[in-house]
Amino acid sequence: MSAWHVLGYGWAVMAALMLALWLVQWRTRNAGIVDVAWAAGVGLLGVLFALSSTGGDPARRMLIGLMAGLWGLRLAGHLARRVRGEAEDGRYRALRASWGSRTQPYMFLFFQVQALWAVMFAIPILVAARNPVPGPTWLDWLGLAIWGLAIGGEMLADHQLRRFRAKPGNRGRVCQEGLWHYSRHPNYFFEWLHWWAYVCLGLPGPYGWITLLGPAVMLVFLLKVTGIPPTEARALESRGEAYRRYQQTTNAFFPGPPRKTSGGNP
Repeated sequence: MSAWHVLGYGWAVMAALMLALWLVQWRTRNAGIVDVAWAAGVGLLGVLFALSSTGGDPARRMLIGLMAGLWGLRLAGHLARRVRGEAEDGRYRALRASWGSRTQPYMFLFFQVQALWAVMFAIPILVAARNPVPGPTWLDWLGLAIWGLAIGGEMLADHQLRRFRAKPGNRGRVCQEGLWHYSRHPNYFFEWLHWWAYVCLGLPGPYGWITLLGPAVMLVFLLKVTGIPPTEARALESRGEAYRRYQQTTNAFFPGPPRKTSGGNP
């Protein structure tokens, strides 16, 4: 099966999934489910692409399918717990207020755009799975190591934030514990790092350069679009001056030692 056919089938699967979840959103009035669907969908597409890529090295295909599936399952589960336990994300409440009576038609288009983005982010996985170079190579081992570090780091960051927020005395405070002491968004950093695993696994194969689009596009989304900007806007609204001080001392994305303020204190 050609890559174009595989991508077409993948888009059809995601479009149908997003249609169903758009209807769920209409009933529940919580569009946060689209984030769960995106993570689960990319993971599902990764598994399907790995299984359908008959030209790739069989052992590498199996590894890539397992990696993509576990990544999507973990992230979707984490997001599902958050959606189930919290009110609708402020981003989507703002969209509803802005769209007014046109909310549901626009929300339908929004869900379908997410389907296209899921296919777009799964393309590097497809390219990596079609790498015919016999393995395992040192790049395969490096990719697996990066994947393990990224998933472990993201799980740790999520756990540290969840533990911080569970303490009643921390309400309204800024989490600066563990990885959050070195980056304001360590979970985003490790999510971005994860996409480099498929670069290692796919770069030596045909059209391997396409795998570089995974970390490149994800970096743009996290830094400029759906990641840091809306997250920090909500943090400033809820935590005010405390979060501004955090911004002054702590890197936004790449982990590093805290900076000192003009007063000499970190």
